[in-house]
Amino acid sequence: MAVNIVLISTYELGRQPFGLASPAAWLRKRGHNVVALDLARQSLDEAAIGDAELIAVYLPMHTATRLAAQLIPLLRKQNPGAHLCCYGLYAPMNADYLRGLGVSTILGGEFEEGLAHLAERLATDGKQAVEQPAESLISMARLQFEVPDRSGMPAMEKYAHLIVPGDGYRIVGSTEASRGCKHLCRHCPIVPVYKGVFRIVSRDVVLEDIRRQVAAGAQHITFGDPDFFNGIRHAMELVEAFHREFPAVTYDVTIKIEHLLKYERHLPALCDTGCLFVISAVESVDDAVLGFLDKGHTREDFLCVVKTFRELGMKLHPTFVPFTPWTTVDDYLDLLRVIEELSVIENVAPIQLGIRLLIPEGSRMLELEEVRRLVGPFDPQSLAYRWRNADPRLDALSETVQEIAAAAERQKESRLATFERIWKAAHSAAGLPAPQINISARSHAGIPFLSEPWYCCAEPTRDQLVSIGVPKPLVKNAIASADGFV
Repeated sequence: MAVNIVLISTYELGRQPFGLASPAAWLRKRGHNVVALDLARQSLDEAAIGDAELIAVYLPMHTATRLAAQLIPLLRKQNPGAHLCCYGLYAPMNADYLRGLGVSTILGGEFEEGLAHLAERLATDGKQAVEQPAESLISMARLQFEVPDRSGMPAMEKYAHLIVPGDGYRIVGSTEASRGCKHLCRHCPIVPVYKGVFRIVSRDVVLEDIRRQVAAGAQHITFGDPDFFNGIRHAMELVEAFHREFPAVTYDVTIKIEHLLKYERHLPALCDTGCLFVISAVESVDDAVLGFLDKGHTREDFLCVVKTFRELGMKLHPTFVPFTPWTTVDDYLDLLRVIEELSVIENVAPIQLGIRLLIPEGSRMLELEEVRRLVGPFDPQSLAYRWRNADPRLDALSETVQEIAAAAERQKESRLATFERIWKAAHSAAGLPAPQINISARSHAGIPFLSEPWYCCAEPTRDQLVSIGVPKPLVKNAIASADGFV
């Protein structure tokens, strides 16, 4: 018997959600009726919610989970008889909180098979017969993935697009060639779920997903893998096949600094196959902080990678977590100086300069006694352990930088102009005059970038909450509970 299912995504970095398209393929193949709703780009379909027997909300990141926490009570009110499920990276990490909201099933890791089994149990036994064993929260099963089914979702044109200075913009598709990660960075939300495991999506499935998106108009593909070089052979064979079939389509990937050094010999092949830029989570240029985060690279490693990319004519987009419990005002100024001296101002999305360290439930950061001493109790509203810097100027500066970045995004201000405002704010916080920024010719080079910046550890904005139909009082409560912490 077919089950009426609604899959919901609240936010996924401006991409058409893979976390809807992949399970939709599994469920439709088994005869179920599936409506996929991406509330970052469309309104809540009340009729579909009212008819649903299963409502499953995708939680790939912190922002999506905070938004979902405001949404779930509305779903229960609109359809109190539906079985509620949350799935994705942040679901098992917040299982107790979600169950308190009325969620019956929690699925983490490789979730497609679990969703299919849940739908079958609902079809056979009905809502009352479905009970989830505790051990089934996280699955590391090796799945035979289906080609994602993106039918019924908002068109790719509705999502983030690629901005190419001097050449307009390109329509962007997205896919995943792997999940999980081999590495155990302390601050990473993947680690509590995958614990060093990663899983490959077969090349044929990835290529067919790309093929369908290109046919629908995609001119650039974002690979959403946590680290594209986790499986280096898989990655290189994939991009070579991709480029043979679609020589005019470009792409971007995310790769650790550690892997960019280890597999440096493969970088020219990335360039030759159409890789426009590589995103890398640098996080800090302070070796002590990198040690706390267990990142696996040093300041010098980052500088070396920037030099290598420049020699190869490739573009690196570093991302950062500049505000940590150990950050000083001098450290922050040092980060800005490094960005200036390396002439990578245009490579860094301004929001990256305002990110605070997020310590969610299950974080490996809590292994450090120093961290356990400085954090407050877990706050279920912000879904994180709160902390404050010993120097209150840093907490105030992080809020100021976030405000500057948000205003720049609204006003479509250039990255250089925004960096100059952040530069002045940081020096003002330090009680120092702001020196003139040295702008080299490289700083003005045309750097392609996505119109919605890559970051995964931030609180939902007021606009995001309104976009999913959350009533204004709940929006106010959600924003107030964040209290500036990310």
